[in-house]
Amino acid sequence: MSFPLRSKKTKFILSGVFLILISFSLYLYFSAVIKEEIKTKKQKAAWAALSADIRGSASNFSGKCGLVVVDLENGWQVRVNEDKLFPSASIVKIPIMAACFLAYSEAKINLEDEPLLKNRFKVLGSGKLRELPEGTPVKIRDLVEMMIAESDNTAANMLIDLLGDDYLNAAFKKLGLNNTNIARRMMDFKSRRNGIENFINAADLSLLLEKIYHGKLLNKNVSQECLNILKKQKIRDRIPARLPLQVIVAHKTGLERSVCHDAGIVFTDQGDLLVCVLTRHKNKTSKIAKDFIADIALKAYNYMTRDK
Repeated sequence: MSFPLRSKKTKFILSGVFLILISFSLYLYFSAVIKEEIKTKKQKAAWAALSADIRGSASNFSGKCGLVVVDLENGWQVRVNEDKLFPSASIVKIPIMAACFLAYSEAKINLEDEPLLKNRFKVLGSGKLRELPEGTPVKIRDLVEMMIAESDNTAANMLIDLLGDDYLNAAFKKLGLNNTNIARRMMDFKSRRNGIENFINAADLSLLLEKIYHGKLLNKNVSQECLNILKKQKIRDRIPARLPLQVIVAHKTGLERSVCHDAGIVFTDQGDLLVCVLTRHKNKTSKIAKDFIADIALKAYNYMTRDK
């Protein structure tokens, strides 16, 4: 006669345990949801503070600037004068690099080919290629790397000559760069004085860098190769200047009289950032512009590596 009673008691206990487990699971679930909401709110508040800080710095800059900063984890962006055109200086070498890989994908060039160095390509500025004798064969793939890592102007001029202005400008359009152009060679200041200039804006540069970062520049392999080349950049007086030495930055600078730029990807353990800053100034030196770019990069880095 005791079996039904025990069965009912067991069912009651099991039902109670089940309800407790369900209640505890719901508690854990909603606690996690609430914690995530609080975390997201804190993140958004930190991003809003960063945005205001960057905009304040941009408004106080003693010159003109165009910039884009992107939290690549969340897709949040700060954009200031991103459509404003600036003389591109050497930062146009990022689009030229992309155009070289596009030309390779279209079978217009072979990256393993070795065009000959000619004296007419040699110009002053960064890079050691100009020191080699005329007739030296240089692999196209190596020209691309020298153009980015060492900002070699002679390498850039060889690639511009190889592809031609018409192809490059058409390639930029294919890549979605509607405000980027090639009209003169590197260090051709005579053309510059005559009003012939290469232009770019922060919107185009940030678009191209995001494509490279997300593996969407032609394909993942090309994107990764471009990213690896950008990581070899040797000039560290702008975006990386105030960051910890161990921080990896894939970037390219640009510097000519009255213009100073840097754009790239900053890699951190807590997430990655895109930082693109173009400047034009009337100062005797580029120090103020370099400090401004370094300050923007540091602000973004501190946001990303804050205690979350």
